[in-house]
Amino acid sequence: MIHEVSNTAMPEIIAIIKEQYGYDFSGYAQASFQRRLHAFMHYKEIHDVYSLKYYLLNDPDTFSSFLERITVNVTSMFRNPDFFCELKNVVLPILASYPVIRIWHAGCSTGQEVYSMCILLKEAGLLHRTNIYATDINPQNIKTARSGIMQMSDMKDYTRDYYLAGGKANFSDYYQIQNNQPVINKELLSKVIFSRHNLATESSFNEFNLILCRNVMIYFNRQLQDKVVGLFSDSLVTGGFMALGDKESLLASAHNKAFMRYSTQQKIYKKKL
Repeated sequence: MIHEVSNTAMPEIIAIIKEQYGYDFSGYAQASFQRRLHAFMHYKEIHDVYSLKYYLLNDPDTFSSFLERITVNVTSMFRNPDFFCELKNVVLPILASYPVIRIWHAGCSTGQEVYSMCILLKEAGLLHRTNIYATDINPQNIKTARSGIMQMSDMKDYTRDYYLAGGKANFSDYYQIQNNQPVINKELLSKVIFSRHNLATESSFNEFNLILCRNVMIYFNRQLQDKVVGLFSDSLVTGGFMALGDKESLLASAHNKAFMRYSTQQKIYKKKL
């Protein structure tokens, strides 16, 4: 029988992780974090909080598995096709006026949204003068994203959503089959730098024209959400764009006045002049 971690024990678990591995989960929404922690314990057959503490303190492999389970890895190519249509129609024409375009995919997971953006930029004739930074808290996600490997079972949905997003080419031209697995063309990723970055604890590292962070902050508490939006504001050029997920909003944010809603259909914001 597995005994779940109580609310009173959660701060100690979070403190152990921060001290031992440098990851700070104190700003994550507790209910969501707790559910994922319990699922991890069932997966690893860790029966109580004392055993969990022991493994976290003494077994780095357990923590690697924990990080894989606790972080959000749900993504797909051209997810929400209407969003990519809006990017193409209202944002890219403005970005095209810059000699060099810098884009940050914050919380890129296993890379499918990055691949989608590369295709969008390629078809708009902008990829060659764009630098894309794709970051995630999970090193395994970065490794997967950098490899370009996808799942054959996903390709039918990816192809459909590519055309729904306004794709004009043959989607199959953007990937190759290697060892029975689809792999995104390396040429598309030539302008992408994949690296680990922790939104909860790390600072800005460049100045960007567009930041995408979709469906990541829904797992953060209000304080951490405000901190991350402040980080994005500091990282955007004046007039730069920030794209959030459908369930995310700036209405209650302390940084709300720094942005204007740029799209009525999508959560795309522009940093005010």
